[in-house]
Amino acid sequence: MDPLKQLKLNTKWVSTVASIWIQCTSGSLYTFSIYSSTLKTTQHYDQSTLDTVSVFKDIGANLGILSGLLYTYSTKVHRSPHQQRQRRWIHFLGPWVVHLTGAIQCFTGYFLMWTSVVGLIPRPPIPVMCLFMLLAAHAMTFFNTADVVTSVRNFPSYSGTAVGIMKGFLGLSGAILIQVYQTIFRNKPTSFLLLLAILPTINALLLMWFVRIYDENEGDVKNLSSFSFIALIVAAYLMVIIIMEQIFTLPLLGLVFALVVLLFLLASPLCVALRAQERDSGRISGTAFCEGDEISAAPHQMHARKTLAREDPSGYHCLPSSSGEEMDTNDKRTSQRRENLNLLQAMCTVDFWILFSAMVCGMGSGLATVNNISQIGGSLGYSSLETSSLVSLWSIWNFLGRFGAGSVSDYFLRFRGWARPLFMVITLAIMSIGHLVIASGLPGALYAGSILVGVCYGSQWSLMPTVASDIYGVGHLGTIFNTITIANPVGSYIFSVRVIGYIYDREASGEGNTCTGTRCFMLSFLIMASATLLGSLAALGLFFRTKRFYNDVILRRLLRSAREYNIQTP
Repeated sequence: MDPLKQLKLNTKWVSTVASIWIQCTSGSLYTFSIYSSTLKTTQHYDQSTLDTVSVFKDIGANLGILSGLLYTYSTKVHRSPHQQRQRRWIHFLGPWVVHLTGAIQCFTGYFLMWTSVVGLIPRPPIPVMCLFMLLAAHAMTFFNTADVVTSVRNFPSYSGTAVGIMKGFLGLSGAILIQVYQTIFRNKPTSFLLLLAILPTINALLLMWFVRIYDENEGDVKNLSSFSFIALIVAAYLMVIIIMEQIFTLPLLGLVFALVVLLFLLASPLCVALRAQERDSGRISGTAFCEGDEISAAPHQMHARKTLAREDPSGYHCLPSSSGEEMDTNDKRTSQRRENLNLLQAMCTVDFWILFSAMVCGMGSGLATVNNISQIGGSLGYSSLETSSLVSLWSIWNFLGRFGAGSVSDYFLRFRGWARPLFMVITLAIMSIGHLVIASGLPGALYAGSILVGVCYGSQWSLMPTVASDIYGVGHLGTIFNTITIANPVGSYIFSVRVIGYIYDREASGEGNTCTGTRCFMLSFLIMASATLLGSLAALGLFFRTKRFYNDVILRRLLRSAREYNIQTP
């Protein structure tokens, strides 16, 4: 029988695949440099005005409070069966409502921008163009919220890995979209705007029906590892293609072949979903054996299981009842104190504002860097092809940070007991070094610095939502982590407009208000390096404040894993 005919469409694995595919086209935020020059020339903007428009892009892409509230409301049916019986029409709601809202905004915003650039409508005033950009970028928060929060709910014990996969593919989406653009609309930035209006919209409308929340056992973590492995293969393949395009001039046939191979790689998660369903079916008998075996186990066998439970943090073995009772009590106390807080309750905590301040420094300076890569490259003598490659490579580094930070923090939390904020401290400190490298203006410094800044910037996008879910629970995660992401446009405005844009315009001279040399951006990146170091110190304070709490998180996850697999205690 054809394996595809055996594929059930109502499982969390199909939901994960659909979320991955939606994420693959949702990262238009990171392609601004491709069409920014065209936007600047056709609309007659100076650098400060262009940076102002880019800030509204950042505001729209990070102002996700509305998407969080919509997600919380539209998924209440999954958390309240009593409400479902009272208001049966809510049964038809779900994450698809969030995706639909995002698709409408994506098409409207980018389509109106495209019509203004090609001259179908009169050149709009700057505030109107900012509104177009805000609307187009705001769609990403709806796609991202629906995919990330649904994945965290489907895999609560592996939230870091799940967030890393979703954020990782979002980071790759910039390179994927650029690859499609270079194959179909090569060197036509205006057509790229039309592509951004159509492709993400159609993709979300087709796949949004499969993204759902499933209250069931988490299944085999190897399946999540398979998704991670595919993400790494896609990232490596994109890097090879980008480097080849840098060295050779690929003919159209070569570009088409490369795109077809990329599409096959992106289709491979469907095979993982099929294999995961087979493993989930086989796990039922294994769980029944464990339950029955508890009754007739000899004393020395029970002692062995207790030892395994203490040694294996994965939670697949049986736990002693005394420890379970103790952890039950501790779980309730900690939940009452810190978990499942709503947005207003979370904002009343010191940890929320420490996390917000660290993200202003880290996310804001990283976004300011990618927004100005084209101008930085131009001032240092890079060609347009090289700056386009830098934008694509940024997507790769961004992916590695998003993907790696989630998986690595999960591993060290589970097996070493390291609190996640410690990884914020490390990545923000490395980002500060990256800013210093770019500020030097040495040959190749932009490549080396963009690697450090890109990886560490991407790391914040995996660490921040996961830390928020650890501290405040998943009940209102959509609104909490989307509120914290407001730090991204706040920091971007400070660093892009008030720092980079102001200093660049002050140094610019001649026709077109252009600037050449290291003096154009050196002081700006020295300022951002200092700010990022300050963010690292803020994260260090959060680490010490939550260290004891993360010890409780490890114990709770041990108990939760035992409950999810219906493991009996002696």
